[in-house]
Amino acid sequence: MLQAQDVRKILIIGAAGGLAQILIQMLHETYPEAHIVGIDSRPLDPSANQNVSFETFRYSRGHFEELFREHAFDLVYHLGRVSHANPGNQLSLARRLDLNVIGTSRILDLCLKHAIKKIVILSTFHVYGALPDNPVFLDEETFLRASIAYPELQDVVEMDQIATAWMWKHQNQIQTVVLRPCNIVGSRIKNAISRYLLSPWSPTPLDYNPMFQFIHELDMARVLQACITQVPTGVYNVSPPEYIALKAARRAIGIPGIPTSLFVLSHLVGLYMRLSKVELPHYIVDYLKFSCLLDAQALSQHLGKDFYRFSIKDTLALLKSQAGPLR
Repeated sequence: MLQAQDVRKILIIGAAGGLAQILIQMLHETYPEAHIVGIDSRPLDPSANQNVSFETFRYSRGHFEELFREHAFDLVYHLGRVSHANPGNQLSLARRLDLNVIGTSRILDLCLKHAIKKIVILSTFHVYGALPDNPVFLDEETFLRASIAYPELQDVVEMDQIATAWMWKHQNQIQTVVLRPCNIVGSRIKNAISRYLLSPWSPTPLDYNPMFQFIHELDMARVLQACITQVPTGVYNVSPPEYIALKAARRAIGIPGIPTSLFVLSHLVGLYMRLSKVELPHYIVDYLKFSCLLDAQALSQHLGKDFYRFSIKDTLALLKSQAGPLR
């Protein structure tokens, strides 16, 4: 594993995201002498820190090759997956496959070519799929079935599979960590589950009450940072040890939603979303039916059982009190 003195130059791909911004601040505080380069296809404000630089960046082979030639990076964080769940993202599946799958392959090959010491890749627990025959807890060996039930998740699953296969193929040449976190929530996270929980118009199931796991954005950023020196090559589920029923989670943030039969909603989800103006991906309906709980013991062996600072109730309470307008 890397030592603190080995971290001199860090690349953050997807630097405009809320989680990435938190991570950058943490890394700058922990490694004040390291130079952090943040890139994103979205606009980035200039950094006030002389050791942190941002660049609005077109994700193409040529641009990435030039970037890696100009900088001798020691560490790369790939947080730049293009999400289909963002209501402002109208990219087709084919375009997302190119950006997420082919783009990830290019980044991994450049990391190997330029002798990067370590790369950390952010995937998601959605790769497992919310299915009625899931085991109670899903470990890292569980087959990734999301794309079978939900074609719109094909790019997410393929990106994870490519990263994992590449990791094992080159495990003796470069340290690689693939993270599959549970639902990340916080004031700077603008994802599908946050929009669902904070919308009074979103459906609360009458006929289901699955269990959910949540991780606070600060704890997730701490996990990403800890991967530098504490987590060896491997694939890891990321989740605090607690879980909570969906209806209890909605009560915890004080927004009950609209009581709805998911049996009916499953057949009318498009119409419901248009009428209620709740912008959620269609597959979210199954996550409101079936539990998709992670077994995160593998990561806990490296971080310790008391690593997480926020309880699940504190995380949900802070989501309500700190969240600004969702977009």
